Amino acid sequence: MSKEKQSEENKIRLNKFISHNSRFSRREADELIKAGKVSIDGKVIGDLSTKVSPSTVVKVNGRTVKVDYSRPSTVIVYNKQKGEIVSKKDPQGRKVIYDTIPKKYSHFIPIGRLDYASEGMLLLTDDPKIADALMHSNLERVYKVKIKGEITSAMINAMQNGLIAEDATAGAYKDTIIKEMSFAPFLGFQVQTNTPNFSKLKVAITEGKNRELRRFFAYFDAQVMDLKRVSFGGINLNSLPSGKVRFLAKDEYEDLRLFLKDQTKRKRREKELDLEEDEF
Repeated sequence: MSKEKQSEENKIRLNKFISHNSRFSRREADELIKAGKVSIDGKVIGDLSTKVSPSTVVKVNGRTVKVDYSRPSTVIVYNKQKGEIVSKKDPQGRKVIYDTIPKKYSHFIPIGRLDYASEGMLLLTDDPKIADALMHSNLERVYKVKIKGEITSAMINAMQNGLIAEDATAGAYKDTIIKEMSFAPFLGFQVQTNTPNFSKLKVAITEGKNRELRRFFAYFDAQVMDLKRVSFGGINLNSLPSGKVRFLAKDEYEDLRLFLKDQTKRKRREKELDLEEDEF
């Protein structure tokens, strides 16, 4: 690949650059650009489609926007489409997320999974440590779910109190090796529609087990018709179009930084406690 092409791929839209490295949101950045308050290398820019690289000198109201190099590596949000596999390649030749995500992110690691028929928020990172910390966390995951049939009192009881299913193969892939599954109480749920034909609800859980929600509702003979993740750890999908990616906003990076710092402290403390126990 030529240096010119590599340079072009590393560029991002001006409003993203400003929101990612300042207190302004992307919408506010757009308004500043329209108002002629943004300059690039000394020249006022009014084109909202302008792209810049990290080395570009961008000023807002005469003040240089400095690149935030303190952020923990890079994390992006991808709005996964239905009919995509979260994998590098698929033996069956089906479409994978890397067919859609820009090539410059082809080395990024997906944080968790969404199955072929599911859609919505998928976080990816270039840092394996971040991927591992988030995948094995108890951070809140929020989903919009549409099921066939009604939401029953048994379902509500299980969402409130948890469930141990000796046979949780319904709703799983046909060749699954996971038979029994325990479901922790949901953090919360909101019934939005409840009819004999179909029902819709919004649920919040802390786990990310293999096809967890599909197995949960299938246990009550309710097929999941649509499943969309809209939030992970306080990072929201919002209006990100399907098949598109975005960087984390500055406040989202700050929350991530604090989470990773707390995780490091917790692991250090656990290690200290283990050493104390070994002394007895």
